[in-house]
Amino acid sequence: MDDLHLVSIVTLLALLVYVWMGLRVAGARRTSGIAAPAMTGDPVLERHLRVQGNTLEWLPIFLPSLWLFALYWDQRIAAGVGLVWIVGRIVYALGYVADPQKREAGFLIQSLAAAVLLFGALGRAAWVALGL
Repeated sequence: MDDLHLVSIVTLLALLVYVWMGLRVAGARRTSGIAAPAMTGDPVLERHLRVQGNTLEWLPIFLPSLWLFALYWDQRIAAGVGLVWIVGRIVYALGYVADPQKREAGFLIQSLAAAVLLFGALGRAAWVALGL
């Protein structure tokens, strides 16, 4: 594990981005006056909730793919693609909250980064498992 420091940092940065999204939900709740457990009633709060929820849906795809790609290929490449994923999530969050029609660019960036990690790790794992 000594050689996976970059992937460790990217993992922690991804989690900090998720914490940031949660704090933005709390801020939107304060601004809108809608207390938990209510989830609806203010479009901006609903967009913040959706950003946080969608990110949570992607974390189980992203994190194992990031680590497996690092193990099977190279941790520097995995960390770089992981940073692209993080940037995509931030672009998605800022765009979606501003206007739901502006979420596509961020979603495309992060989904392509996740696909590289997922299919890269899967392909290499299959290659190794088949002894090729």
